This record gives sequence, structure tokens and C-alpha cells, in this order.
Amino acid sequence: MSADATTPRSFERAPNPLSSRKLLHTKWTAVAPTRREKHFLVTRLVTPDAPGTPLVHVEIEAVHSKRVRVIAWRELRDAAAWRQGWV
Repeated sequence: MSADATTPRSFERAPNPLSSRKLLHTKWTAVAPTRREKHFLVTRLVTPDAPGTPLVHVEIEAVHSKRVRVIAWRELRDAAAWRQGWV
């Protein structure tokens, strides 16, 4: 039986979509750690000033150093920079 373009394959599944509403307290691993900071937690969703405006930034905290920084939450979608979970 030949496989066509409409046949789903388990190894071609798309990654789970990342939702800004479910980011709080998620764990992330930096692909290229700096300052010995590899593992991070999303500790706060930085809410926009105008009500009804979509979320743009999150606050992440390095587990090792407790250093906090603010990044655009969509940066976490970049597989070259971040992996979801602690790897």
C-alpha cells in the first residue's frame, strides 16, 4: 500500500502548540547556556498596559543563579534556542 500526502505519519507530527495562557510555571532548557544558566522557569507573565492587549513578554528565572530576565514569550518557540522541559 502506498502512502500519499493525506496519510498521517506518527513521526511527522507537529510539536505541541505553545499557548501564552499556559506559560506560567513552565520549565525551559537553554540550548546554548550562558553564565552556567541552563534551566529556567517562567515566573511571571508581564501583562500589557492596555486591557485586552495580547501578552508579549514573560519573566524567566534561572534555576542555578536565580537571575531574572524578561523575554518575548514567542522566543520560547525557537527550537534553536530553547527546549521545553528540563533536558
